Amino acid sequence: MKINGGVRRIRALGGSLLARLCRRMAQKKYLQAKLTQFLREDRIQLWKPPYTDENKEVGLALKHLAKKYSDKLECCENEVEKIIEEIRCKAIARGTGNEHYKTTGIATIEVFLPARFKKDRKNSLETRLHISGRELRSKIAETFGFQENYIKIVINKKQLQLEETLAEQGVTHNVKAMVLELKQSEEDARKNSQVEEEEQNEAKQKEKRIQRTKRGLEILAERAEMVVDPETTPYLDIANQTGRSIRIPPSERKALMLAMGYHEKGRAFLKRKEYGIALPFLLDADKYFCKCCTELLDTVDNYAVLQLDIVWCYFRLEQLECLDDAEKKLSLAQTCFKNCYGENHQRLVHIKGNCGKEKVLFLRLYLLQGIRNYHSGRGEEARDYLNKARQLFKELYIDPSKVHSLMQLGFTAQEARLGLRACDGNVDHAAAHITNRREELAQIRKEEKEKKRRRLENVNCLKGMGYSAHAARQALHQAAGNLEEALKILISNPQLWWLNDSDPETNSHQESPSQENIDQLVYMGFDALAAEAALRLFRGNLQLAAQTLAHNGGGLPPDLQLAAEDCSSSTPSTSPSDSAGTSSASTDEDMETEAVNEILEDIPEHEEDYLDSTLEDEEIIIAEYLSYVENIKAAAKQN
Repeated sequence: MKINGGVRRIRALGGSLLARLCRRMAQKKYLQAKLTQFLREDRIQLWKPPYTDENKEVGLALKHLAKKYSDKLECCENEVEKIIEEIRCKAIARGTGNEHYKTTGIATIEVFLPARFKKDRKNSLETRLHISGRELRSKIAETFGFQENYIKIVINKKQLQLEETLAEQGVTHNVKAMVLELKQSEEDARKNSQVEEEEQNEAKQKEKRIQRTKRGLEILAERAEMVVDPETTPYLDIANQTGRSIRIPPSERKALMLAMGYHEKGRAFLKRKEYGIALPFLLDADKYFCKCCTELLDTVDNYAVLQLDIVWCYFRLEQLECLDDAEKKLSLAQTCFKNCYGENHQRLVHIKGNCGKEKVLFLRLYLLQGIRNYHSGRGEEARDYLNKARQLFKELYIDPSKVHSLMQLGFTAQEARLGLRACDGNVDHAAAHITNRREELAQIRKEEKEKKRRRLENVNCLKGMGYSAHAARQALHQAAGNLEEALKILISNPQLWWLNDSDPETNSHQESPSQENIDQLVYMGFDALAAEAALRLFRGNLQLAAQTLAHNGGGLPPDLQLAAEDCSSSTPSTSPSDSAGTSSASTDEDMETEAVNEILEDIPEHEEDYLDSTLEDEEIIIAEYLSYVENIKAAAKQN
């Protein structure tokens, strides 16, 4: 792309000492991965003769092996020998640990510490697997100098549950455990007692915030199952790529709502570069997405984006080694994008008219695939993916002056970036695109709000007839919102009202039917015993009892007869704490409002927020890893 008379070039890293150290570390990791690959291909067992003698010391054959591989890699023999020796020592330690586990039952866990530990980040910890997660957390905190309440442990891509044993959570010998720290450096905090206290308070607040977030998401997910007034009650909705609400089966809806809510919260922390806090939310999102059917996940790109975000989070935490299935996640993301967008994005272009904004996702996908291949010792594949990422960056780079021009017209920076990418950088076309999209969304939101209002009116209408809110919602869902059809469904299936009722208003109906109501049903021609059973079943609701008896020839269907017998054997109970509950209701409501508001603060207003990126981080990382790939042989020879 031509910018100001020249070609836009990706910014190269400076020649600082830090940059050289980072390059040196990356090259060593690449050599380790490449040599491990060679050893596996050649079926070399370094812990056995002739590479290791009976005293577990290095054998002379290792030197010959180093010569062979250094010639193959065209790099320094001493460096290769040193790395192979490190691999040999680790293999022996692992074998010793395996024997120890077999004889004593004491497992070894690889503990990966936060970035501030620098060279000492990877450590081993011995433990029995019958201890609880809380005990393991205490052990890690004591061993490595953390404050116990301010760390989280991630094992097998899941948060460690404190009350369950390690064995119950699938923790095994030689498993990898990643430590996430909720506050700043312990060493810095000790310098000043006031700083330490402030950091402790900060960590407590973060933990409370996490718990409030979880509660807020649960409330919003529950509201998704209800019918609320869109004018007065905040709620979340699931929309397609055009912004219109989509119908999701009730069995899938709550899981999908929670998954998307946790994902949005995790993304909010990603934007703030709080990766240690973001990761648990992203992993929770992954857990709930896995409860949704494959067909549903193929229709939305959220699951693919989540896979990218998880791998990106591990990468930014410098803990890619802990994510054993990073390659699988990236492959899954690529497949999901293909299923959702179509081959060559044709489905996406058909729906939205362009695919310029979604290219941001593919840039990050190619970048992460390049990084993963590099750390797996596949230099050529890494170069190919990194070059694809670089090419996409050049396509997606936006001239800041164009963004400024659109902002002068009253658009936001985010709208400007998304509009320019959708219109190949043309400012006039972008302005028209943004304006049209604003008008479309305003109309869609108006229509969706009206649909929500009509549905609320229909639910209230059915509730006025005596049906529970739950039954009304279910019937309207089956009837695609048609009130008359919903009423027919309820009359034909009275068990919907009673068996599925969880509405507190309906539960307030009296349990024991009045003689007056029984007499009215008898006057209508129903048997007295059937009338009493129906009234008891429907908690005194005369209208529902009459409808049900009339629809079933004067009696109750077999399943409701059993339910009526259960009702007659139970007696209504009152709680002495009712008044106390009333006094605490306002406090609970305030806490729920606070939790919901905290979630809503992080739910972006723009539906394409996940496609918006300045690409500043990606630009630097592409240049960094391309420099690693291009200098692999030259840097190794210099050693």
